[in-house]
Amino acid sequence: MTSTATSKQYDSVDHWIAGKGVAPRSAKYFPVNNPLDDAVIANAAAGNIDDINSAIETAHEAFQTFRNTLPKEREKILCKAAELLERDRQEFVDILVDEIGSPIKKAGFEVEKGLAFLRAAAGMTRQVTGKTIPSDAPGKFSMSIRSPIGVVAAITPFNVPLIKGTRLSCNPIALGNTVVMMPSEEAPILTNRLARLYSEAGLPDGVFNVVSGNGYEIGDALTTHPHVKMVTFTGSCRVGQHIRELCGKHNKRMTLELGGKSPLVVMADAKLEAAVPGAIQSIFMYQGQVCMGASRVYVHEDVFDEFVKRFAGAASGLKMGDLRDPNTMIGPIISERQRERVRSHIEDARAKGATIVTGGAWDGNRCQPTVLTDVTPEMTVYAEETFGPVVSVYPIRSLDEAIERSNDSEFGLSAAIYTQNIDSAMRYVMEVESGMVHVNGSSLHDEPHVPFGGTKESGFGREGTEEDIEAMTEWKWVTIQL
Repeated sequence: MTSTATSKQYDSVDHWIAGKGVAPRSAKYFPVNNPLDDAVIANAAAGNIDDINSAIETAHEAFQTFRNTLPKEREKILCKAAELLERDRQEFVDILVDEIGSPIKKAGFEVEKGLAFLRAAAGMTRQVTGKTIPSDAPGKFSMSIRSPIGVVAAITPFNVPLIKGTRLSCNPIALGNTVVMMPSEEAPILTNRLARLYSEAGLPDGVFNVVSGNGYEIGDALTTHPHVKMVTFTGSCRVGQHIRELCGKHNKRMTLELGGKSPLVVMADAKLEAAVPGAIQSIFMYQGQVCMGASRVYVHEDVFDEFVKRFAGAASGLKMGDLRDPNTMIGPIISERQRERVRSHIEDARAKGATIVTGGAWDGNRCQPTVLTDVTPEMTVYAEETFGPVVSVYPIRSLDEAIERSNDSEFGLSAAIYTQNIDSAMRYVMEVESGMVHVNGSSLHDEPHVPFGGTKESGFGREGTEEDIEAMTEWKWVTIQL
């Protein structure tokens, strides 16, 4: 049953520029809604190009001094930020529940990941190393060194605003860069709170700046500004392609983490007591609004009926209660536009002959966990990302078919396989077209130091401590004639 509690109200959210809240130049604000009932819980600054330019100029100016800070100084700030996030854990959890409709366990998961990213970034400050290089010239000492690149533009999504907010800010900061962040219009409260946390941790004014607003109106101004040296974006493939074109035209570095239609394979020898909860976690965490969600499940025909029975039973038993109840798994879909997308995918599949094994109905703004079978290529849900609690289950006859069908997609973000055969597992690992693949585990997994990202239309580049050192610093070759 959906909670009927009155929505909590938050203060108006201004931009964060040069270490303080700054009202929008236009004096315009937009509403921030609680996804449970669409009640307005705050108003956020509607940024324009002048606001973007101000934030970038501020970050560029701050970079001139911040680039010279010592590793121990950046390390201290990031360690302090982690301490403050630990201290204020409940406040961040509450914002995630109220602003984006996160069930409390998922909100707690985000806080834990945010802490991990901050602590790992503190270690990055001491990993920016160069090399000594042999030289053919007599008496010439040759070496390479790294320098921070400058202003990094970070564009973050609504679904994991703390995970992406920390990762896409603390790594560039650890390396001596400065950041201008544009959060999703659905998550400005959380990002503004993160900015205030950094300030309290001692981050110099201007190093981390936030401008909220409509990405279609101000995104290009952010990504094409001459002082922005790199763009890191998490969001849709369509917007990602646009950013890719802009970065190519303006000679900017980029990392793009985009959409997914991730496969999960269950072979005949799989342990169903592990595969079923793994598949549940892979698609129904945060009501399917996760880019790594395994919305395509391929099950060997020998165990297909038993798997579907167990899987549908587990899905139908997922709780849709109070978001602050630890037993609640399914929360609201973020917006009416996204709810309509989920509805249309389900209804299109129903109309074209798919079997709805369980789910398909709505409780307010929440979609019941929906398991489909008999899905065919002419159905929208077959190939497109639904970004909701909807999964299609298909029978397969062999590992060859599992690999072929897993690769039959324009996406390639994450994949998973359940099997007790190491040869099958490793063949799948090597042949599946995916940036990440997990054996006998959920398709949802992330850690600070791994090369996180996808292939094909699911992204460009990788996020991670080592990867960001490479992406967010500039090599310089130096010789000294002795």
